[in-house]
Amino acid sequence: MKLLECKNVYKTFDTKEILHNINLTIEPGKIIGLLGKNGQGKTTLIKLINDLLTPTSGEILVHGQKVGIESKKVISYLPERTYLDKSMKIEEILKYFEDFYDNFDSNKARKLLKDLNLDINEKLDKMSKGMQEKVQLVLVMSREADLYILDEPLGGVDPATRDYILDTILTNFKEGSSVIISTHLISDIESILDEVIFIDKGKIVLTSNADELREKEHSSIDEIFRRMFKC
Repeated sequence: MKLLECKNVYKTFDTKEILHNINLTIEPGKIIGLLGKNGQGKTTLIKLINDLLTPTSGEILVHGQKVGIESKKVISYLPERTYLDKSMKIEEILKYFEDFYDNFDSNKARKLLKDLNLDINEKLDKMSKGMQEKVQLVLVMSREADLYILDEPLGGVDPATRDYILDTILTNFKEGSSVIISTHLISDIESILDEVIFIDKGKIVLTSNADELREKEHSSIDEIFRRMFKC
């Protein structure tokens, strides 16, 4: 069964169309890049998949069922901006995740946090932005999910933190699951991608196997994207 399907999805805010006729299928066991410049509809699409917004028309299915309570149980979502209470200690956040998510692996999270030399009694607001990003990623990747959706996980962090984030993604998602990484920093992630989806002005303009696209165009994914969408 297909993991995720978007069928003829449109999203309009007031009179402005944000997404236009989105059709895509995600199979299990893939790392997919949702690639586009800022403001082109990536985050809106992600919020629709996570049932945080409702399509104006069309439907989104996870395991063949419309998104809702059940899909939230199998999707682990890293938003572009943190939703965590920064006044909380890491230990308190861990307990919150333990209570809220049946598929949260607390031992795995604690091991990853220990690898970062983090004191779980420290409050989030006492940490650098990069460390906060790492904590949130650890929490997301410590769920035994079927689909991980990461919205701009590399934005605003230094190169060393980017390397850590990519390594954490690669080594911690559940076998047989899929990962969607939304970003405009294509060169940083293209080496790990199985498939790519290019989105521009609310429309999907290209979907492809990453290796096949590189071979066909004799260029990197980043170069192909820059050629297609140069200003």
